[in-house]
Amino acid sequence: MVLNCLAVGAGGFAGSVFRYLIGLLPFLHRGALPFQTLLVNVIGAIAIGMIVQYAESYGGLNENLVLFLKVGICGGFTTFSTFALESLNIMQEGKSLIGLVYIAASVILCIAGVYIGKWAAGCLNA
Repeated sequence: MVLNCLAVGAGGFAGSVFRYLIGLLPFLHRGALPFQTLLVNVIGAIAIGMIVQYAESYGGLNENLVLFLKVGICGGFTTFSTFALESLNIMQEGKSLIGLVYIAASVILCIAGVYIGKWAAGCLNA
């Protein structure tokens, strides 16, 4: 358990630093679309897909290595990668309606959550 937490923590540190560094790339700050976030989310989704497929195909991978890569690096880099993996898994299980509800609920509730959080902080600051 302790080694698992250390693996996730170390990966989370690395993933967070990678995300920060990508955010510093000046060519990603042009226009109205937040390209740095889009790039991070796409890279994270590709990475978690590759990690999961490799772990499933070749089995016997060290559990701490998988935790370091999947939960740590991908989770620190972007939690969107986990959301994308979970959404795909639900859809591949033949539960398309549940998958679509999960996707819609996640997007709508998280945007609402940010709004509520900003509103609550504004009320506390007033």
